[in-house]
Order: sequence, then structure tokens, then C-alpha cells
Amino acid sequence: MSGKPKLHYFDGRGKMESIRWLLAAAGVEFEEEFLETREQYEKLLQGGFLLFQQVPMVEIDGMKMVQTRAILSYIAAKYNLYGKDLKERALIDMYVGGTDDLMGFILMFPFLSAEDKEKQRAFIVQKATSRYFPVYEKVLKDHGQDFLVGNNFSWADVHLLEAILMVEEKKSDVLSGFPQLQAFKARISSIPTIKKFLEPGSQRKPVPDDKYVETVRRVLRMYYDVKAN
Repeated sequence: MSGKPKLHYFDGRGKMESIRWLLAAAGVEFEEEFLETREQYEKLLQGGFLLFQQVPMVEIDGMKMVQTRAILSYIAAKYNLYGKDLKERALIDMYVGGTDDLMGFILMFPFLSAEDKEKQRAFIVQKATSRYFPVYEKVLKDHGQDFLVGNNFSWADVHLLEAILMVEEKKSDVLSGFPQLQAFKARISSIPTIKKFLEPGSQRKPVPDDKYVETVRRVLRMYYDVKAN
């Protein structure tokens, strides 16, 4: 019997947060080893554990997996969150791809200057409300079901809820024009495993702070300034 998955990343959101979300949604307990020093990172590199010299890295089922999308796909398939056939899987991939694009606009937000943060905040909200949220609003309205794909809880639902909450941190009333998404948010948030992950004391990470930014910059030797979109 295999042990708990072990996540190697910083003590913060970044690209690992979606992996935490998906494992939590599946009801899977996991352990974490946080990168705090350059030496820890170089040890992983020297050990050959980071195939493309990048984290996240997840130890699961005897594998040391890298590449966020590969890790997420594996977890989704393993825990029956990836649809019942190829067509459903294709839809899930499309919807996850969209929310992933939206999250990408938020990922580097903590590393921006104060001036660029204000520009990026407006950009994120504009993209969410004009390009991404209308798609999911229409999908839910057209098929009239509780979930995005096949009327079954899937990775697509988990990813969308994560994205919604991230955008709401930039503008709290961002769903005001999307009644279907408001109902979706309430519905998915009440699923027991999700509800547990949203409660204080879970392994969900808070909004990245200056300490997180400084740690990532130091460990990865990020000496350049990130620019807004």
C-alpha cells in the first residue's frame, strides 16, 4: 500500500496550489516539504528529481512527477475526476485549459511592482468577465446541470472554483453579472471535501505575501522584475 503523496514546493500557492486543490477534492491526504533554501533546491536538481529543473514535484505511487499539467491529469484520472469517456475528458481539458489561462494572469501578480499590480488587477478582472466567465456561465445555463461535464463532479469544477475565488480576491463582486456561476460557486463549495479544504487550518495556502515572494526569488535566483501583461 502506497503512502501519502508528498509535495515539494514553496510554502505558498504558485503552481502547486491547483494540485493541493485536486488532491483535497478527491479526499486524499498529502504531505508537504517546503523549499526554503537554495541548497534544498540544488539537492533536488543534483539528485535528478527535477526532470526539467523545475518545481512543482510530487512523489506519488512510486513516481517523482514534474510538470503541473501531467501531475493534475494523473490525479484526476486516478480518482475518477476525469470524465467517463474520451469526449468528456476532452471537454474537461478544454475547460481546465481556459481556467488555467485565467489563473496564469494571477500567478505572477505577487511579483509585480505596486504600480503594475493595479494595472494587472484591472486586466485580470476584464479578462475574467469578458472572456472566461461568460463561457462557463453559458455552459451551465445551456445544459442546466450542476456540474460542467456529464453532470458529474470533475477536475473542471475544482479548477473553475479555484479560479473564481482567485479573481474574487481581486474584485469581490466579480460574479455580480453571472448568476449561474454564483450558484455553481455555492454548490461546489458545499461538497464535503471542498468545504473541508476551504475551512481554516487546511493545507490551502493564503494570498501570497512578501515573505513568499522573497523566498521564491532567493531560492530560484529571480533577479529580474516581472512585468504586467
